[in-house]
This record gives sequence, C-alpha cells and structure tokens, in this order.
Amino acid sequence: MSRLSAKSLLRCLMMVCLVLFATATPALAKTKFKVAWSIYVGWMPWPYAEESGILKKWADAHNIEIELVQMDYVASIEAYVAGQVDACVMTNMEMLNMPAASGIDSTALIIGDYSNGNDALLVRDGLTAKTIKGQEISLVELTVSHYLLNRFLEKNNMKEKDVRVINTSDSDIGPIFLSNDSQKAVVTWNPIVMQIEQHPGITKLFSSADVPGEIIDLMAVNTKTLKKNPALGKALVGAWYEVMSVMSRRGADADKALGTMAAQAESSLVEFKSQLKTTAMFYTADAAVQYASGPEIKKNMDYVRQFCFRHGLLGEGAESADVVGIQYPDGSVQGDKRNVNFRFDVSYMKMAAEGKLKR
Repeated sequence: MSRLSAKSLLRCLMMVCLVLFATATPALAKTKFKVAWSIYVGWMPWPYAEESGILKKWADAHNIEIELVQMDYVASIEAYVAGQVDACVMTNMEMLNMPAASGIDSTALIIGDYSNGNDALLVRDGLTAKTIKGQEISLVELTVSHYLLNRFLEKNNMKEKDVRVINTSDSDIGPIFLSNDSQKAVVTWNPIVMQIEQHPGITKLFSSADVPGEIIDLMAVNTKTLKKNPALGKALVGAWYEVMSVMSRRGADADKALGTMAAQAESSLVEFKSQLKTTAMFYTADAAVQYASGPEIKKNMDYVRQFCFRHGLLGEGAESADVVGIQYPDGSVQGDKRNVNFRFDVSYMKMAAEGKLKR
C-alpha cells in the first residue's frame, strides 16, 4: 500500500475539514423550490395555480420561488426520492412504498381528495363477483389498481390466487381491453375508466367508491426541507386553497378555471366535471383537517400498509408492515416509532382554515 504524499495528505485533510464544517454549519433556508406534478383530475389545480398567477402571488408573499415541473407519475416520484424536486403529488400508497420505504422522511402537507369512483374494476359479459374466480384481470401491477383488486377480493371472501393478474402498462390497458373481447376484466383509473365505460356490454363491478377514503391524493414534501423552509409549506397551502375557493363556486369564474384545468388535462370540460364527480375533493382546509384527524384514516392506512407489505413494497428486509412508522396529527404512530418516514401534518392546513396565512 503506497503512502500519501505530503501534498495529497494536506488535500485530504482540507477536504475532511470542509466536510466537517459543512456538517456542523446549519443549512441556510432555500429560496427556490421545485414541485413535481402529473396529470390527474385531483392534481390539475396545480397547473391552474401557476397559469392564473395564484402560485406566484403566494410564493412572492413569502419571498420564495416555486417552479412546477410536469412529469409522468412514477418518474415524478422517483425524482422526489432522488432529491431532484422538493415536493411531489402522489397517493398515500406510493408515498408509503416509495419515499417512506426508501428512508425519505416525507410530510403529507395537503390532503387534496380521495378517489370516490375514479378507480374501478370493469367487466364484460355480465361477469359477477361469483363468476370472476379463475378469470384473467388486466391491471398495472403494484399500483392502486392492484390494491383495489385486493380490496374487492377481500370483500368477497377471495384471495389474489383465486384470479390471474395480467400486468399491463397504463398506456396500453384501455386499447387492449377494448380491442380484445376475450378479456373479461380490467382494473384502471380515470380517464381510462370513462373511455371503457362508454362501450356497450361493459359494467362496473367495483370501484374506489366502495372503499371510500382509502386511495388518498396528497402533496408530499420532504420533511427536512419543510422544517427548514416553512415558507414553502405556507405558499403551497395558501395557493391550493385559493384555487379550491375558485373551483367550489358556481358560475362563470368556476367554469373558466375548470375549463383551463380540463384543457391542461387534454379533456373536455364535460369530461373533467364527470371526473370531479368521482373525486371527493376537500374544498376547504377545515374538511381536510377533520379527515386527517379522525379515526378513519388510521384504519384505511392500515389496509394500505398491509397490502404493501404482502407484496414486498416495504423493502427486502421488511419483517412486517410495521417497518415504516406513520405519524398522525394526534402524535400517535402506526408502525415503528424509531423509523417515522410518513407524517400527516395538518398545521399548515389549520393556518389556512383559521385565515392565518399571509397573502
């Protein structure tokens, strides 16, 4: 083993000192942030907030800049896990099995809605819960569609082994099902559900409306980033509920906003409104706080974490669903208290409900 030269040794010592100094010095608050979003009815308020100037107004009020980045869904979460963005829209299931399971401490800053029919099991030829056993069911594996199928089977005293799951990409699932009459069942989400339902002979056997509150749409923020930069939380929450107030009104202003969102989602206003009907939006901060603080969310999250554990989504070494700790607004923790990486924080939504956020 060769020895270091005096010059090399000095360089190494300087690098060590720099690392130690950086570690010991508190990180300065950031002023620029990236937020990833993907197309889905419950997340379209974000690009509208940007286009309307609402997001910039709230960012300016807190002396920060927020850049919205549109990405494909899975890619957006991967970017969040990699630290390429500071916040990202995602479901409770993906927040648990991707960032949280990967050791990324994340906070559910905003509870935007829950799927109330947007995700569905569709069948043809009059297939029923009694006759579905042994059938092939197309879906995107290890997504909320897979979760929904498991909940349907549980409610009908069946297990996943009683059917044959066929993994299909989200881009192909609709066209393949519609073009192949031999396929009897499919699980997918809107707008694909609406497109499939328009064809004769197709019926909805089960949907997220049968398990309300279990598939939740969130704005997840890196917890460390949020703690160091509360301005980010205030700006995002403030902008979100200003958009909610516009959407919840009746009349021209609401239709204009919804029309913009529909265009950004590449759908018509009629289609977009139909999707909103199967989306249980929390239009007020108070409603979101009440849901997050109630007992139902803990029960629903237990269904989700048990599914994730059974399908190996909580990591190779996971011995139980308790491997990741989930913290609720009352301070209670579901799972490992030493490994809390999923937090429901209602403090910012409470500020919005109480009118305490600066515009």
